[in-house]
Amino acid sequence: MRKAPALIVLVLLAGCGRPKGDPEPEMRKIDCALGGATAFAPQCEVEQAGAMLIVHEPGGAFRRFRKVDDGRGVVAADGMEDAHVAWIADGMLEVAVGQDRYRFPAKVKPDAAGK
Repeated sequence: MRKAPALIVLVLLAGCGRPKGDPEPEMRKIDCALGGATAFAPQCEVEQAGAMLIVHEPGGAFRRFRKVDDGRGVVAADGMEDAHVAWIADGMLEVAVGQDRYRFPAKVKPDAAGK
């Protein structure tokens, strides 16, 4: 009789995830330097869900950022560590959280350029 509850749990877990026929979210490759690496490589993917950006790392980890209109560009949307943001050349926003760094293509809004 104990096997029945375990089987029910497995059946319920099998139903988790994206429903059949739902398209995968649109992803864009971005450059990132993970775990303290010095060189950036186009190995991360980002999806946008409204004002949220979800960065997927090659190992399966992910980070969430929320877009803001105060000149910073994004802030960390989860976790204990703050996002440190710097506008760099060529319309790129470099975001560091812990030992991981990400480069997002972005535009500086004219009213935020002086901040």
